[in-house]
Amino acid sequence: MSTATMRAVRLHAFGEPDQLVYEEVARPEPGPGEVLVRVHAAGVNPPDWYAQRGFENFPAEFRPAWTPPLILGSDISGVVTALGPGVTEWQAGDEVFGLINFPGRGSGYAEYVVAPAAHLAPKPATLGHVEAAAVPMAGLTAYQYVFTHLRGDVGSTVLINGAAGGVGHFAVQLVKAAGAKSVIAVASGRHERFLLDLGAERFVDYTRTPPEELAHDVDLLIDTVGGPDAHRLLPTVRRGGRIAPVFLGDYHRDRAAELGVLVNEALWQVRSNGADLTELATLIDTGQVRVALDTVFPLHDAAAAHTRAEQGHLQGKIVLSVEGEGLR
Repeated sequence: MSTATMRAVRLHAFGEPDQLVYEEVARPEPGPGEVLVRVHAAGVNPPDWYAQRGFENFPAEFRPAWTPPLILGSDISGVVTALGPGVTEWQAGDEVFGLINFPGRGSGYAEYVVAPAAHLAPKPATLGHVEAAAVPMAGLTAYQYVFTHLRGDVGSTVLINGAAGGVGHFAVQLVKAAGAKSVIAVASGRHERFLLDLGAERFVDYTRTPPEELAHDVDLLIDTVGGPDAHRLLPTVRRGGRIAPVFLGDYHRDRAAELGVLVNEALWQVRSNGADLTELATLIDTGQVRVALDTVFPLHDAAAAHTRAEQGHLQGKIVLSVEGEGLR
């Protein structure tokens, strides 16, 4: 067994961000079908700060049975340094990025991580590691929603609620790639220029005017917000249109049925998939999809990154930079 160590951020108890501790831990070794990646950057996602608080916002029956101490983080970008038995698709030195072991624990808040070879994709040539680490979970959620779950059938007019966040800003661009003619982006006013620059035809500042007063007859509503008031958006959707919830929401399904609006019964759960991520990387490298960063923190300041995440109103993604942390 290797005695090599690395620096990582571990969650020692569920609770506030200060439970995330930067410390020395054992370096993992790749097993069959796995590779060891030297991490250059790690993305911060909602499941990470949900886990930090013990998934207290989940119904008890849906809470993962995780026990601290543990390393969070599913999104990584870095360089392959070692191969486990049976791995032929990667070589040491390859630049890769990926959503690691999701749903499940990825352990990406570290200098090194072990990843299933099939969960990785070549890093987009047009992105640095920090930008690439902002892509996997949010980008794949939007990509798999649009091209797997909806099979690219997004209609002509799409409304995206929570359009400035991680999933939202990718969804704005991917529905356009799927053929949408008009995208209505809903977010707070400070994000207007950002979302119009990404390709949205219309912008609605929900802090000034309720979206249901300005938007109607949309073919598809992609709702990245959800919550108990999600039903307020029902009037925006045409009869025969659809609501695609990314998070739990109360859509008053009986009322939706009366209005002829189909609400997807099951939430779409993103899955680690290197092949899908390769397709998304192609869209990035060809200029069809851009990546937005809200804030970049050093790995040792993961607690501050989680504090920023919990404040909300993000414009793009939060990323932890691992470069400069004493990589061995």
